[in-house]
Amino acid sequence: MIQQFADWLIFDLLGMDANSRLGEAVNFFVYDSTKIILLLFSISIVMGIVNAYFPIERLRNYLSSHRLYGFQYLLASIFGVITPFCSCSSIPLFIGFVKGGIPLGVTFAFLITSPLVNEVAVAMFLGTFGWQVTAIYVACGIVMGMVGGFVLGKLKLERYLSPWILQMQQMQMQADEAFEAEHTPFMKRLPSITKDALGIVRGVILYVLLGIAIGAAIHGYMPEDFFADFMQKAGLLGVPASVLIAVPMYANAAGIVPVVEVFVAKGIPLGTALAFMMSVVGLSLPEATMLKKVMTWRLIGIFFGTVAFMIMILGWTFNQIL
Repeated sequence: MIQQFADWLIFDLLGMDANSRLGEAVNFFVYDSTKIILLLFSISIVMGIVNAYFPIERLRNYLSSHRLYGFQYLLASIFGVITPFCSCSSIPLFIGFVKGGIPLGVTFAFLITSPLVNEVAVAMFLGTFGWQVTAIYVACGIVMGMVGGFVLGKLKLERYLSPWILQMQQMQMQADEAFEAEHTPFMKRLPSITKDALGIVRGVILYVLLGIAIGAAIHGYMPEDFFADFMQKAGLLGVPASVLIAVPMYANAAGIVPVVEVFVAKGIPLGTALAFMMSVVGLSLPEATMLKKVMTWRLIGIFFGTVAFMIMILGWTFNQIL
């Protein structure tokens, strides 16, 4: 429905050419910005209801104080797999987790896995590369989320969250305590929950629009042959080169799988092509722009560096075994 609205607005009402780069870029911007803002508001409402009625403090304390032997990271990674989000669409849920006080390492496990592996990408991988490659890809995506979440959690990076999200956490805790003490019924809580959700949208909307605008420009104007030629010329440095050139891009896994197929058909090793794909969907300049509202640049750099290193390891491994 959102895609139909974007097509009607850009191609029918404004009369832009659907085959032009400008038309494609503007259509991408309208579609993705509308989708993510609606998603952000909806998830903020849901997380507000969860925070109001679910003992989030008890869950946070349980995850922080019990030795679960990595099970919490596995659950977060699997939850990331079953949510059909791209990196930018995952951020609203990530904000909800952080706002609710879920341990940062667990939220990172979700943020890493969610854009990398989803049912649409898995179906396309099955049809393109077969079940063996698909199984390895899914397993590696889950392991990356678990390992990345565990490592980032052990680094105790909460101090690098932005003042805005720390203030939101404090306000959430105070609101929960007040509602709990007064035993406020749901219908009387709903206006406050809605107001908080709108506040979250207002707080991040400029970052969302800026990030998507960058992604739309790259999506509409950057030719895929440029990347294929660059990776072929990189030789042994193809994997880190593919990660480096992919970061400015923005696409979901379903949109980039056909590009990976083209790369492999042109003779680029599968591991190099996968490293490019994972960097496009899991690390992007638009994602970093949106995360700036939640994290400091130092934390964004640590997160991107950790995930990029794991993607390079996976790309080299794929090139050796396949």
